[in-house]
Amino acid sequence: MCAPLIGSISIKKYLGAGQIEQVICGGENYDGVRSCNFDWIKTLRQECVTANTNFCFIETGTNFIKDGKTYRIQKKSIQSEMAFKSQMNFIGKPISFYLEDEYGNIPKECLYVPQYRENCSCCSTKMICNGCSSCGKC
Repeated sequence: MCAPLIGSISIKKYLGAGQIEQVICGGENYDGVRSCNFDWIKTLRQECVTANTNFCFIETGTNFIKDGKTYRIQKKSIQSEMAFKSQMNFIGKPISFYLEDEYGNIPKECLYVPQYRENCSCCSTKMICNGCSSCGKC
């Protein structure tokens, strides 16, 4: 999890070593926030693409810099939508999950199947979401 992303980082050596199966990143929120630069997101994503590792850009943050211009985006739902519209999310090699309970391994056919609503179609976190719990937040 690279959030809040408040500077350029490189995780290339960890991705290359196979230590990371998924990267989630986003900007900082609320008052007094530091800016997130879209160039940092693109660089991190490219490292993940090169390593065929899942990458999810969840939100821009309140102060977002793109093409030298700073945008102030207050609502988290709009931050998420803008992250989605950037098309930065990348699905790489599958994550290996091994789930078990007190009786042993849980077969795939017994696992929860996510359910999504209309709003989910433009949400940047859909690729990492467990689906709708009918909480009413979206």
